[in-house]
Amino acid sequence: MAITISIWALRIAALGIIFLSALPFLPVGAWWVRICDFPRVQLLGLLMLVLLITCVLRCFSTWQTLDTAWLIMIGLTGLWQISFILPYTKVWSEEVPGITEISAENPSFRIVVANLEIGNDEKSAVVEKLNELDPDILLTIETDQPWMDELKNLDSELKLHSHVVRDEGLGMALWTRLEVIEEEIKHLVSERRASFFTTFSIPAGKFNFVGLHPTPPGLKDSTDDERRDSRVRDAELMLIAKQVAENQQDSWIVTGDFNDVAWSHTTRLFKRISGLKDPRIGRQMLNTYHAEYPLLRYPIDHVFVSKGFHLESLDRVKIPGSDHFAVIADLVYIAEKGTEPEPEGNDEEDSNEMIEEGIDDAQEKGVDSPEAGSAD
Repeated sequence: MAITISIWALRIAALGIIFLSALPFLPVGAWWVRICDFPRVQLLGLLMLVLLITCVLRCFSTWQTLDTAWLIMIGLTGLWQISFILPYTKVWSEEVPGITEISAENPSFRIVVANLEIGNDEKSAVVEKLNELDPDILLTIETDQPWMDELKNLDSELKLHSHVVRDEGLGMALWTRLEVIEEEIKHLVSERRASFFTTFSIPAGKFNFVGLHPTPPGLKDSTDDERRDSRVRDAELMLIAKQVAENQQDSWIVTGDFNDVAWSHTTRLFKRISGLKDPRIGRQMLNTYHAEYPLLRYPIDHVFVSKGFHLESLDRVKIPGSDHFAVIADLVYIAEKGTEPEPEGNDEEDSNEMIEEGIDDAQEKGVDSPEAGSAD
């Protein structure tokens, strides 16, 4: 009797896991739906655990036809989950080519993307770590005034450029030792969330750089008692993807804390619309959040590049006191330029719908006016 009850409990658990696995395919922006995109690895692990325990229990009881049906369903769901994960392993072909020989005429440059965490008390240790990383481009996220005061101790060669200083984790700052040709701060969907658009010059040419930190789904809404859905985030990503596609003759780097996993429908749509490439594909998953909980980590801090770039190295590093790892990408710019957007099926329609819904949501929440935040 105990084994029978346990088997049925495992079947119910498996059904729940399968349901959560499929939930993100609903075409809605509700945060509790979109957040189920994140734990693909964890859900796969739970499915395998259910499979293992079921097999062990059946060693002490009679195997039934229903067990076979359940195991087939679990196996198929597991393979489906693996299809999301497998591209971020070495068995897959690299999407961004690697490079090992660096010439003096075409040197590599280092990008560091660091979510500092607004409540982090280890500010001096963080600045020491950032200086140790020796970035050529540094994008800091969740940058408020106390952080700006401390970041003045960065290497003197790193010059402060675009910066928006805000509380509530909404600030960002861009520091660089490269030549800046042009820079602009845009508020694409909400005045509470800025995006940086910068054009850099290097010996091999010039490229456009975008830094962003869109609204995470499930965030407690400061405008009321609700939690935010994914629509404002999705709209910002789609607007940037479209701008890249409209200027596909240029070279691009788009990076930041997307608050979205690499394999989600939104991020994959962003890639197809923009034509940008993911240097993690064929290499590693590079989970960056949450830094303190190894079993609850997801790849949400991204660096996407156009085909004009080759990768020397890609890694993550622990930032003292932060809930994010920083991403470090050493890139080499090759004289091949441009992107190749690859929209499929209803991609254009889907992206336009995301933009429209995101703008409507920002207006409904009253966060699309300058009074919602201030920039310095």
